[in-house]
Amino acid sequence: MPSLLSQNLPALQVVLPLIAAPLCLFLRPPKLAWLFALAVSGAAFAIAVALVGAVAANGAFNYEMGGWAAPWGIEYVIDPLDSFMLCLVTGIATLVLIYAGPSVEAEIPRGQIPVFYVLFLLCLTGLLGMVATGDVFNLFVFLEISSLSTYALVAMGRDPRALTAAYRYLILGSLGATFYVIGIGLLYMMTGTLNMEDLARRIPEVGETRTISVAIAFLAVGLALKLALFPLHKWLPGAYTHAPSVVTAFLAATATKVAIYVLVRIFFTVLGPIDAFQTLPAAMSETQVVSILAILAMLSGSAVAIFQYNLKRLFAYSSIAQVGYMILGISMASITGMTGGLVHMINHAMIKGAVFMALGAVILRIGACDIRRLDGLGYRMPVTMAAFVIAALSLIGVPGTSGFISKLYLVKGAMEAQNWVMVTAVLVSSLLAVIYIWRVLEVAYFRAAPADAPKVREAPLVMLAPLWILALANIYFGLETTYSVGLTEAAADFILNYVPGEGPTWEHPLFDDGHGYGADHGPGHGGGHVPEAEQGAHAPGVDL
Repeated sequence: MPSLLSQNLPALQVVLPLIAAPLCLFLRPPKLAWLFALAVSGAAFAIAVALVGAVAANGAFNYEMGGWAAPWGIEYVIDPLDSFMLCLVTGIATLVLIYAGPSVEAEIPRGQIPVFYVLFLLCLTGLLGMVATGDVFNLFVFLEISSLSTYALVAMGRDPRALTAAYRYLILGSLGATFYVIGIGLLYMMTGTLNMEDLARRIPEVGETRTISVAIAFLAVGLALKLALFPLHKWLPGAYTHAPSVVTAFLAATATKVAIYVLVRIFFTVLGPIDAFQTLPAAMSETQVVSILAILAMLSGSAVAIFQYNLKRLFAYSSIAQVGYMILGISMASITGMTGGLVHMINHAMIKGAVFMALGAVILRIGACDIRRLDGLGYRMPVTMAAFVIAALSLIGVPGTSGFISKLYLVKGAMEAQNWVMVTAVLVSSLLAVIYIWRVLEVAYFRAAPADAPKVREAPLVMLAPLWILALANIYFGLETTYSVGLTEAAADFILNYVPGEGPTWEHPLFDDGHGYGADHGPGHGGGHVPEAEQGAHAPGVDL
């Protein structure tokens, strides 16, 4: 008999960090707040793993908050891709918090450290809620929780320019949120519902109206601002550069990925094949418009990165380019292309998490991450820089790394569509990445340290351990693609062939119970409800 705890894991996944966050304020000394936040994040990761097990055993399921059935109540929907995303976000959060102790003490005033962990857990709450919810307005609420806490986290950077960067992020982020909420308001006006499943069913009846087209345009711009798609990316370089190192590592690995995930959910499962850009010249489709922006992001982000000296800023522009890769794959609207975009979303989380952790370790030891101060650092901090090299090679897309797998599927998808412009863009952007990565490696390994350079100690073990976990994960997922590519390929097939009320057929070893896993096992996002007799207290039990 499932326990009450196991029946309510979907709610607990989000509620745990939300309730725990304010408790950090009362914990002294600051190290206690760090350990408490780490324990909460670790528990959230354990819950995410348990949800993966629940989905593997019972199929996707809906959890009705407060016992109110959708569409009247808010529901969480947990399917294989959701559970994997929850694992990714909580796993990254846990690794970042393991890493955080020395870095936070060095970069944030002692009296503000408990506040930092409050904001971190609130940001985590918002990201988890965005992944799990099946309601577009509830998604907006979690988006705001995540965003507001992020603005404050960025402002806590020790550089005075952090406040300016946070203010710019606040203005543009608020514009994005406003556009999003206007979009869902228009959808509600036309359909009378905010539930994703209900919207997917009702949208076709009013899909040809101008109001729906305007709503889609508002949603597209709002989410593009949140995920920093060119040319709406102006907040990202400053935020990543001047935020505390821990914040940059967490945001680069999770925030834009969750925004892209939301974009995919809304535009492919809720809104379906409605063309939001019917009035553009030459009858350009929404996928054509988005692919053009993605290519511009890839090329401009990589080109600007070449001329940066501050490494956090350099890799911030690199992140703009990498968002372009993800959006390019999604815009192909094919299984291969979508797989490439989704798997790059996962791989890039590991890549940039490792890169920014390495830079944080460098900042801790030498006080800066300017290329001109890295002479001989490859030999002065060999363990840190070796992990950086692995992540950097994965960013380029060297065979044997996870980045190669992503780009392979993107090129394959573009070739299947016979779109040689996309193929060229991927290759040129990768070559530009070689240039800006080489600038770093040349200084770190092929220039001798000045004779009067002070001795530099290696980073603490508590920072090296999570850094190397992510670095080695880049190699593992470059050689073993069963879970990353297999799961995202199944997800791409479901997304592109989505039918409201029907669950996904996930043909994947992790989610195969021996007799197939399809519609009878429950819904994907927007899928039908699990019969009451089967779901207990609205969700299958999980043996803990």
